[in-house]
Amino acid sequence: MIEKLFKLKESGTTIPTEVIGGLTTFMTLSYIIFVQPAVLSTTGMDFGAVMVATCLGSAIACILMALLANYPIALAPAMGHNFYFAFTICGATAIGGLGYPWQVALGANFISGALFVALSAFKFRERIINAIPDSLKHAISVGIGLLITLVGLEWAGIVVDSPGTLVGLGNLKSTPVLVSIFGILFISVLIARKVKGAILWGVLLTAVIGLISGVVKYHGILSLPPSIAPTFGKLDISGVFRQMDFITVIFVLFFLDLFDTVGTLVGVGTQAGFMKKGKLPRAGRALMSDAIGTVGGTVLGTSTVTSYIESAAGIQAGARTGLANIVTAILLIGALFFYPLAKMIGGGYEVAKGVYLYPVIAPALIIVGVYMMKGVRDIKWDEPTESIPAFLALISMPVTFSITEGIAFGFISYTVIKILSGRYKEVPAVVYIFAVLFIIRYAFLKG
Repeated sequence: MIEKLFKLKESGTTIPTEVIGGLTTFMTLSYIIFVQPAVLSTTGMDFGAVMVATCLGSAIACILMALLANYPIALAPAMGHNFYFAFTICGATAIGGLGYPWQVALGANFISGALFVALSAFKFRERIINAIPDSLKHAISVGIGLLITLVGLEWAGIVVDSPGTLVGLGNLKSTPVLVSIFGILFISVLIARKVKGAILWGVLLTAVIGLISGVVKYHGILSLPPSIAPTFGKLDISGVFRQMDFITVIFVLFFLDLFDTVGTLVGVGTQAGFMKKGKLPRAGRALMSDAIGTVGGTVLGTSTVTSYIESAAGIQAGARTGLANIVTAILLIGALFFYPLAKMIGGGYEVAKGVYLYPVIAPALIIVGVYMMKGVRDIKWDEPTESIPAFLALISMPVTFSITEGIAFGFISYTVIKILSGRYKEVPAVVYIFAVLFIIRYAFLKG
């Protein structure tokens, strides 16, 4: 049955190899089990329910990818998307957020995922992703990485609020900051030594150091999974259309999902040798798995579920079929029984009344930010009409604490600079449309 389902011989692999590949992929992406609840719980969502939704949503999407497309490409809530969800859509208006309730944010995510499903069925997604200039695609990825890094530095206590300069250097002698610095250095060394699951091992050892130093409270290791009831089915779709910025929100959610998915499928597919004449066989099925994963994830109670670039580690270990994804899915389900560990790692350390640091999670965010900086080398820095809009897009995200503003600045400046340079024909229609919509949005924003 396994051979019939996954065509192991045809793919030149074996069951043991696929098991090792699936385990390796799980090791490299499992940090999201701890990070996702920590991020989304800042919106008021229940920590335990988000963890369950994350594990179940990811496992279901992995199984869909295995059975529909037969690829060893795992899926889980995307880094960057969760920050857009928590800090832009649900974030307080005082810090540049839109102030949506998390239920409405889930509703917007559901609509975005449903749109992705529809476009996957009608094969429009490639046209949309190809219409966005490469310079802006890379800049947006880098900008999200910078935003994640900034949050990581703040959660570590390495940078703090500072009147006049917005942020300044924190107390590097404090215990939680020292724990975070240890985590950053330890994960970096593991990565440099090419240790599989470097982020996971780094997070776990940092948690041990946190326990010893007193900044982490022991909650246990194993338990029955927490209830998913606080988030299951709580999405508010109708509430989305009562928000002024709903078109922008849905567009950004959709664009990020589409960009991440296509980029990951192409990148991982190339590494694994899946590409045939520049195209990925069964790409439509892979995209459909991704889209359904997002829709299912929002119903369960988590942000956008998408293809994970960390799957490349499993492929490097020999994975070639969907059987590896089944192994990853089983391990994600097994992780449900480690809720006390997740709470211990993702829980905050109160340094002042209402002020929390996350010394164990912060190093993982900073390292993820490092990975996302790679796209900066692919921006055409010698071409001003490409590089200036790209720079405005990537730098705007961390300084405004908003992915939306970064995309808006990028699209608007790209359009205006191209037009005034006499190169208006180089601007895709999609960019024109959304540049105008963003300008209208700013015209009606309250000052």
